[in-house]
Amino acid sequence: MQRNAWTSMAGALALALSGCGGGGSSGGGGGGGTPTPTPTPPPSGRFFADPPQVALTQGEVQQIVAQAVGEAQARGLKATIAVVDRVGNVLAVFQMTGAPANTTISRRQIGGLGAAGDLVGLQGLPVPSAAAAIAKAITGAYLSSGGNAFSSRTASQIVQEHFPPAPSTVGLESGPLFGVQFSQLPCSDLSARVQDGFIGPKRSPLGLAADPGGLPLYKNGAVVGAIGVEGDGDYGFDPNTLDNDSDAEEFAALAGTQGFTAPRSIQADRITVDGTSLRFSDATADGLGPLQTSFGAINGPAGGLVAVTGYTDGMLRGGTAYGTEASGVRQSTAAEFALRDAYVLSNGAGAGRYPIRAGTDGVSVAQPLTAAEVRAILEEAFTVLTRARAQIRQPLDSRMQATVSLVDTHGVVLGIVRSPDGPLFGTDVSLQKARTAAFFSNPIAAQQLLAGPAPIPNYVQRVRTFLEDPSALTGSFAFADRSGGNLSRPYFPDGEVGPIAGPLSVDDPQRFSPFMTGLQTDLIIPNLVEHLGFVLSNGVEPDTQRGCTKLPDAPGGTKRVANGIQIFPGSVPIYRGGQLVGGIGVSGDGIDQDDMVSFLGLHNGGQRAGGIANAAVDIRADQIVVNVNGRSVRLRYVSCPFAPFLDDPKQNVCEGL
Repeated sequence: MQRNAWTSMAGALALALSGCGGGGSSGGGGGGGTPTPTPTPPPSGRFFADPPQVALTQGEVQQIVAQAVGEAQARGLKATIAVVDRVGNVLAVFQMTGAPANTTISRRQIGGLGAAGDLVGLQGLPVPSAAAAIAKAITGAYLSSGGNAFSSRTASQIVQEHFPPAPSTVGLESGPLFGVQFSQLPCSDLSARVQDGFIGPKRSPLGLAADPGGLPLYKNGAVVGAIGVEGDGDYGFDPNTLDNDSDAEEFAALAGTQGFTAPRSIQADRITVDGTSLRFSDATADGLGPLQTSFGAINGPAGGLVAVTGYTDGMLRGGTAYGTEASGVRQSTAAEFALRDAYVLSNGAGAGRYPIRAGTDGVSVAQPLTAAEVRAILEEAFTVLTRARAQIRQPLDSRMQATVSLVDTHGVVLGIVRSPDGPLFGTDVSLQKARTAAFFSNPIAAQQLLAGPAPIPNYVQRVRTFLEDPSALTGSFAFADRSGGNLSRPYFPDGEVGPIAGPLSVDDPQRFSPFMTGLQTDLIIPNLVEHLGFVLSNGVEPDTQRGCTKLPDAPGGTKRVANGIQIFPGSVPIYRGGQLVGGIGVSGDGIDQDDMVSFLGLHNGGQRAGGIANAAVDIRADQIVVNVNGRSVRLRYVSCPFAPFLDDPKQNVCEGL
């Protein structure tokens, strides 16, 4: 982008920063489709089968792009198309001739949906179309696995203030993954960058997308990446899942997937959450025109490959096979993690990125976590995971797959372990959850927030007024992510349309948007603005730091929430006696399953190692009662599935612990 274009864009970015604070299902056929495989049985002594180590070739990436461009041409859509592999490496960005260089993040009008309104959070922010296309593609890749195929339309359904979102569902609880869109952030210290090589998981320029047009790609039943299409000038979300949209971006993306479609049995609309079928795509294969499969026919005449600063040099390349050392995610060695099913993050050259270690926070706590304690918690949590029945995987009665992260009170990673086919989004999110539980349970939480840039300090007083507790956020209560999530909803209590908003949400429920959740968004907007300036200026402006938020550093120079906070369930703080010593987070399956693995994993790890445990009952956030117009409403701490295990009929497994 030319310098004068960047200069005009900078004004809009600055305005966004200053203004903060406040169906049908797709057919999987066409183009030969992807055969639905028979689930591979795990090897002897294993609970999980390893995903096939397959990847997109350069020729296949060319085919995918050509098919998407051909459908876009047929529909008169001048689009930017991005293809990524499973770990987020950008394989191609193709910009059609005449495609808009930028798109605008949707505004939500006060009192209405989707129309122009006041500027709140990221709403109204102009962003590069290539960034939007990459974000859509990463969303399709990261939310999907061999047991579930999710799209950016699925993401839209599960992140809004009511689930499912529709004009007639006002008053239902918020989406199960409310807030997940603010993960995989460009400032995340976990997500890799181009200069780190071809390892993943890579960062996304805009976090996860809720705008239809991002669909996963499969080979032999394994997710190998995704495609994202942006071209209509509006980076938005679907506020009504009761109707079917004819979305040109989604049709172009669906054309791109032909020959690489997700197996029909695992597409999102075959998966239910709380009795509601998820959405995959409103576009269907029978609505596609003749496929254009020749890259040579569109490369030049219809546009060309483009570079995107921080993501791709403009070359087209093949993908990296997930599970290989080169992908950055591989099976652990016996020395790294004793359980044979465990996967870890790697630096691409043989070394684990997050080996198990002892706590680093000796200046803040009397007795930090030991490496043996960290290992005990992670192993016990992983064992619970292997026994648990999955919520979002097919076939039914599959085992849960997810990522488990553990941190100390400074937010330093002490260990991360994954199951083989856990969705990639859960890697960054599990770390967000662990850090969030440790942060809000920490005696310095209020002090840190009060030292942040405006409008962040305002949230401290809002919480104290809301809870009628002038010492709130000083460590007197233990907050799980479910507890903080209660306080982060635009309607309190969640599931009602009442007169008050949660104190960590926007101050007026009608100002809520998937692009402005409250504190979660305000914490990272400065980083996001810096990063977009870097992309738009072709690297002239500096990139954002590795480590989100402008909050003060912890001793030693780390950020306590260095990849942002998360506001849906799946974490608990860790205590030694009455002192906070860390946090554990789990993500990748149903939120109750995530809660259970963190809570029981810590409990069992504490029983095994001795000396560490969940918070004492009398300081858990579910002891906090909020007065809502004369009615008492209790916060939540954790919620475990009623009968969760595949190998044991036991019920109420978290009761009394």
